[in-house]
Amino acid sequence: MDIYTRKSYWKWYLAAGGVLIIIISLFYTRFLADQLIEREKQQAEQFAEAMRMLTKTRTDTLANYEDLTLHLKIIEQNTTIPIVMLNEKGEIEAYRNIDERNLDTMEIEEVRKALDRMTKQDTGRIEIHLPPDIHKTLIYTHSRLLWWLELYPVVQLLLIAAFIALGYIGFSTARRAEQNQVWLGMAKETAHQLGTPITAILGWIETLKAVNEERPDNQEMLDELRNDVTRLELVADRFSKIGAAPDLTPTNVFEQLEKNRDYMQRRAPRRVEFDFPTPSEHSPIMVGINAPLFDWVVENLLRNAIDALEGGVGKITAHVYEEGKYVCLDITDNGKGIPPSKFGTVFKPGYSTKTRGWGLGLSLSKRIVEEYHRGKIFVKQSEIGKGTTFTVKLPKAK
Repeated sequence: MDIYTRKSYWKWYLAAGGVLIIIISLFYTRFLADQLIEREKQQAEQFAEAMRMLTKTRTDTLANYEDLTLHLKIIEQNTTIPIVMLNEKGEIEAYRNIDERNLDTMEIEEVRKALDRMTKQDTGRIEIHLPPDIHKTLIYTHSRLLWWLELYPVVQLLLIAAFIALGYIGFSTARRAEQNQVWLGMAKETAHQLGTPITAILGWIETLKAVNEERPDNQEMLDELRNDVTRLELVADRFSKIGAAPDLTPTNVFEQLEKNRDYMQRRAPRRVEFDFPTPSEHSPIMVGINAPLFDWVVENLLRNAIDALEGGVGKITAHVYEEGKYVCLDITDNGKGIPPSKFGTVFKPGYSTKTRGWGLGLSLSKRIVEEYHRGKIFVKQSEIGKGTTFTVKLPKAK
């Protein structure tokens, strides 16, 4: 199990924990809301009974001697539950708590609209019947407190999501900046460390060439050795450019790609076939690149393609085409392929299917293409046992 698989598991564990917290919060809030709904229903029924007694008092002279203090107190204490009283004709006879504002400051039309809105969204109705023919209807809705309580889980979820998102973005940004500093420092140090032995080797090569002037066979070997050391100088130069804005020069992509093919074909197994476009057979397509860094990207893709070929036997194809404002380069092999779940992971630092190496090739290639050339690099397609296609998209040269 690699480090990214373990990180993925932890993300799922955290996500499951967050979902569990949200579910518990939703159930508990629903429980509290149900309790409050039942309580408000009881209060509405008490209010209806108080109104019934007051109505009875007005119509029954014998009831004038009853103590109505308690009923009046019930009516006065209802300061939260919106209530509307309708008479037998369906006309509004009385109302309470229909709007947060003071009714005295509202226009008649505003009051009427509030009452209409109230009667349309009623939560419950209580019928009040008094003999011989008095019929009234009390309509009530949930209080604003209950409305806020039901909305609380949504607000809580949004706040938790915002907090997690901001925390994740902040942590990722800080971690990315720290990683960039590590890669930058490592690249600069590598270039510096390579410089000293390369200079020394060049000096020894010149000395050997001087003492072997009469040995043509030795001169040829020394020339090849000089070419390899020059290549080391190029590698050191590439590392030194990491972290600095490189100069981009308009370049014919076919010619630059041919140089990469020529270099890699000499060092690849003989049974690996390279099918690359021939520059003379195509009209030039110009892209703005830094040649040493672009070569590094192509070489990384070609090395990965060679490693993917089973037994060092197979075919590597390059295809160049235009797509809007971009020039696209497809590098395709017929090797072992990549699982779809790893399409994004292969570009992360440290990811590698090989037992040796640091797994930085594609990570650095992605940085070179996207940050230094304002392009894109991605796995276009792949199928296990059939091969993989990587695509590099670069802006056309202006």
